[in-house]
Amino acid sequence: MNWFEARSKKAYNELADGYDASFEGEYTAQFKALLLNEIRVHPNVNILDIACGNGRLLNMLAKQNRFNGYGVDIADQMIEHAKQLNSDMDFYVGNCERIPLPDQSMDIITVCAAYHHFPHVNLFASESFRLMKTGGRIYIAEVYYPSAIRLLSNLLLPFLSKGDVKIYSPSEIVSTLRKAGFQDVKCSIYGHIQIVSAQK
Repeated sequence: MNWFEARSKKAYNELADGYDASFEGEYTAQFKALLLNEIRVHPNVNILDIACGNGRLLNMLAKQNRFNGYGVDIADQMIEHAKQLNSDMDFYVGNCERIPLPDQSMDIITVCAAYHHFPHVNLFASESFRLMKTGGRIYIAEVYYPSAIRLLSNLLLPFLSKGDVKIYSPSEIVSTLRKAGFQDVKCSIYGHIQIVSAQK
């Protein structure tokens, strides 16, 4: 576990109890709401939420759809809450680079307001491509800042305590996904939120 991951694990274990009612929980609820509008779920597909936190996004999706749910998060206390909230789904403690699931086993992969925590986004993209079935789709809901604000924010991130690594531009996320092999990449911006999706 590297320095960023250790900081993320500590911060989100401390936030796990009562996360949804916290400032960050309410902030990330906006990202989840946008993802619910973007994702198209067919019955009985396999959905993996990477950096799933307390499992709230999967729970919201399950209220509208029937599917097999999976989640992974670096914070074990978040995973405990995810298991309680979604008792019929499978959850794992771990990072986004080595996920204990078979090749080509997922129809949909989601990342909600967590991409900026990933130390090696290229490894995340490659792992997602490995896990994705042909024709499957990945959805990333991430912070969006104009270039000047993004550059300033990235100078300040190392001084924060939650393991934030970098705020990425839409073109950077798109490029990383394409290099991993994804295609049909789409990007939409809604104020301070960007939704990037791509297909295998």
